[in-house]
Amino acid sequence: MTAESPSINRQRRRFGIGLGVGLGAATAVSSAARAATARVAANTLRSLVKPRALRTGDLVALVAPGGVVDDALIEKGVRNLESIGLRVLLAPHLRARHGNFAGTVRERLADLHALLEHREVTALWALRGGSGCASLLPHLRYDLIRRQRKIIIGYSDITALTAAVVRHAGLVCFHGPVASSTFSEFSVAHLRALLFDAAPQHVMSLAPENVAQGERNAEFRARVLRGGTLHGRLAGGNLSVVAALAGTPYAPVLNGALLFLEEIGEAPYRIDRMLTQLRQGGALEHAGGIMLGVFRNCSPRDGETSLSLAETIDEHIGMVDIASVYGYSFGHIAHQYTLPVGALATVNPQAATVTVLEAATSRD
Repeated sequence: MTAESPSINRQRRRFGIGLGVGLGAATAVSSAARAATARVAANTLRSLVKPRALRTGDLVALVAPGGVVDDALIEKGVRNLESIGLRVLLAPHLRARHGNFAGTVRERLADLHALLEHREVTALWALRGGSGCASLLPHLRYDLIRRQRKIIIGYSDITALTAAVVRHAGLVCFHGPVASSTFSEFSVAHLRALLFDAAPQHVMSLAPENVAQGERNAEFRARVLRGGTLHGRLAGGNLSVVAALAGTPYAPVLNGALLFLEEIGEAPYRIDRMLTQLRQGGALEHAGGIMLGVFRNCSPRDGETSLSLAETIDEHIGMVDIASVYGYSFGHIAHQYTLPVGALATVNPQAATVTVLEAATSRD
């Protein structure tokens, strides 16, 4: 275990890490948790509830349900969350290591369940994605998650967690910046509107920085794949994770949904494989629209015999008889929206806007 930096020591002195509520019980994967999971697994999608909105000065928990983290990443996450007016509590096993995971399944579950029961914590904010979230899904206490109504936010591998929670706990979650992301003005403005302000309706345009980047890099270039209005409850996230969840009880429910997908570092042939899986499973054809973010660093290597990223996407998404767009401002990028998973939204391809049609958080 690495030595703590002075600022993290201050964090521990100010807020402590002694959770005091439910940590012992959360350490084991209980039979009650398995029973709760079995009860909700039969439901296609639980009726949705909204998490409580954040207020300046709220205590939020920094968690790592997936990949391993280090002190530099923790320092950055603390600075970012403090910069938007939040106090930060470090999960007890935040520095745990189990291969490339941030601790064993048991340790990561213990953190999530104990922090859900912590009386002061208002949100569980993922420090990073990585891998490993899917291993937690059969053991999560979905009834506890629904009852506590705390904000859960992150992206990339956190897609597995948010998809399962929306489906089985019926709690709106957030595909948005992890705590170690770049907290640009654009990103923070959308975080505030959705997480703090509980805006009854929120319109998001493309980030100007991404539009400018699109003039030089086709991966950032917004375009309409198939015309028409996209409408439905937001579902999806990282393409690799959504494809991996297909056929499991934790996959997002896509019938009539506004499916959103993003990716990073996958060659076009891998994108082809994942989209083929979703198409052949019937996931794409039954969506209420398909919105793709920025697929960053997904072009073929120089000299490689391959379809381009655009050709690959057009062969799968553009050929489905559903309104679809590419290049919207979410994904592994600095200037990104926050998307409330489970909330009703619509996309206007002509204006290149996403409108969240309901408050994503609640004041009660």
